[in-house]
Amino acid sequence: MDKNSTMDLETYKKQFTEDDAVGWDCIDQRLSEIYGEQEPRHYAANLPYELGGEDPLNGVSYYTSTAQEPHFHFVTYGFSELFYDEECAGSEFSKFGFELTFRLKMENEEEDVSWVYNMLQNIARYVFDSGKWFEPFHFLPAGAPIKIDSDSELTALAFVIDPELGKMDTPHGEVTFLQAVGLTTAEFQELKKNPVTTETEKLIQKLQQNNRLLITDLDRK
Repeated sequence: MDKNSTMDLETYKKQFTEDDAVGWDCIDQRLSEIYGEQEPRHYAANLPYELGGEDPLNGVSYYTSTAQEPHFHFVTYGFSELFYDEECAGSEFSKFGFELTFRLKMENEEEDVSWVYNMLQNIARYVFDSGKWFEPFHFLPAGAPIKIDSDSELTALAFVIDPELGKMDTPHGEVTFLQAVGLTTAEFQELKKNPVTTETEKLIQKLQQNNRLLITDLDRK
């Protein structure tokens, strides 16, 4: 049986041990299909959430991509079940059933992108505290520029299935890679007038005409 397919408990116990980061390894395996041997840079939570830490996500990795145009591709670890857990074996969805991704237009390879980690952790706090999760074509106001202390006109996010990563089955259930896409205040106000997924979908299709991978450009007007 493929390691990335749902399975019964006995098969799960035969294939994995408590030392295995079952879900984490599935995410890494999916990313290696796109990025090969590239070693990502990684932000890790200082103190695990379950031990009283403030950051719900265990970490965020990011890769350098040249697809379409040079950009950073961020992927979260923590919305899905990452570690060995017999109770999760064969579930329909792995924990919240998704991990977030984000693509940021690259200005230079060494720029400080720690604000993205903070943004993704803030979204995670909302999800973990409220128990509400995101699905394709949901949208979320940030209440300020998505990069704090900048003058970017991007003040909201929409969520779409990541064009490259899509969905995957894991031993803990399905995981969708949901990409957060920066929206301008004007775009958000339009969606707010008619908050149905079909309107968000129309906006995303419009953005994709010139930006297939939906790379967020902080300078977009």
